[in-house]
Amino acid sequence: MFGLFNRPELELDTSGNVPMVDICELDLVYENGHQALHQVNLQIQKGEFVFLVGTTGSGKSSLLKLLYRELRPSSGNVLVGGLDLGDLARNEVPYLRRSVGVIFQDFRLLGNKTAAENVAYALEITGTAKRKIPSRVAQVLELVGLSDKAKRLPSQLSGGEQQRVAIARSLVNQPSLLLADEPTGNLDPDSTWDIMQILSRVQNAGTTVVVATHNQQVVDLMRKRVLVMKRGHLVHDLARGAYRLDGRGSGLHVDQPSTPFSAVEL
Repeated sequence: MFGLFNRPELELDTSGNVPMVDICELDLVYENGHQALHQVNLQIQKGEFVFLVGTTGSGKSSLLKLLYRELRPSSGNVLVGGLDLGDLARNEVPYLRRSVGVIFQDFRLLGNKTAAENVAYALEITGTAKRKIPSRVAQVLELVGLSDKAKRLPSQLSGGEQQRVAIARSLVNQPSLLLADEPTGNLDPDSTWDIMQILSRVQNAGTTVVVATHNQQVVDLMRKRVLVMKRGHLVHDLARGAYRLDGRGSGLHVDQPSTPFSAVEL
């Protein structure tokens, strides 16, 4: 019925017997010769909530793009739910993205469609039966607290509300892995906390969540696993990381170190 998506090799293993994300000896070199990622090794288990932090240019967005197959690795392997993304043909990628939801900083909503229509569009382009769409859309809009604004256009919504529509759109296909690239970068503190509470509920329901962020307060409050990137290297893997301020500025410290890395110092 859904073509390529029903082929066994495109079905993610969500049993928990394999990592949801398994990256091995990953290098990424862009066409201009810039090496964005260097020998990254990483595993994220089913149901984890992970922050990805680092300065601009550290490799955070590149790593996320590999996980939703916007990019291919130059060498090494990127597996999601046991599926090697490097082996996917371009025409198979849309079917992968039924299982991998993505939230962007700039929302990327269609301005001429209502909140409900923006969410429904994610189902329509993946071939979901029309009779199933209204109930699925209503369910995720309720999850993000926008049931009463389903018929509003993006221009009639606040920034926080637009991001909640984007989250609903990313969840409507019931993904096993949710990726968020600076999801609170354009939001005020109250809206930021609303968004993080939604993502926390999503994780509690069993979805694996990976969030790239610069927001120190969010990392402090959530106290989740933190992956620290610097110049394309994964330099720290912190079981419960937080920022602290001292006389030299801000930096990460560790409550329960998971895996230290010494190749590149913070």
